[in-house]
Amino acid sequence: MKQLKEELRQILKRYRGQASPLISILQEVQQKYHYLPEEALEYIAAALNIPPALVWGVATFYAQFSLKPKGKYVIRVCNGTACHVRGSEQVHMALCRELGLKEGQDTTPDLQFTVETVSCLGACGLAPVVVVNDQKVYGQMTTREVTKLLEALKEEGEEGRRGENIA
Repeated sequence: MKQLKEELRQILKRYRGQASPLISILQEVQQKYHYLPEEALEYIAAALNIPPALVWGVATFYAQFSLKPKGKYVIRVCNGTACHVRGSEQVHMALCRELGLKEGQDTTPDLQFTVETVSCLGACGLAPVVVVNDQKVYGQMTTREVTKLLEALKEEGEEGRRGENIA
């Protein structure tokens, strides 16, 4: 909790303790923690001298914010019409099966992976589409490609951990 408060102080300092950039503050907190911890929301409200209900209202109004921890890799599966017709549901089920996610569960217990469905990713010509961490787009995804994608992401994660130990 002490480290969280210090990190929040640093974030708020960049915004000069102003409440007007609340959305930007929350975006930065979420980028750091992959979600908005309850303690962070309470601290931000107190530090900015604004009602906690205002901070919670913003955090729950916008779909980009999450109050639940998300994985290091957030995998979004498009379920728009083109993707759905071309098999996005099977891709989603394959991701969940490979990661051992049960009904109603979207994040692995080790916080490595979160799988979400979205209404549209705007890449209908590549259907079905999967996006990882809002950065890398994988088009024409198949259930076979799901295995390859997850293996690559797990390998990337392992390499990152080995690198951390060396440094």
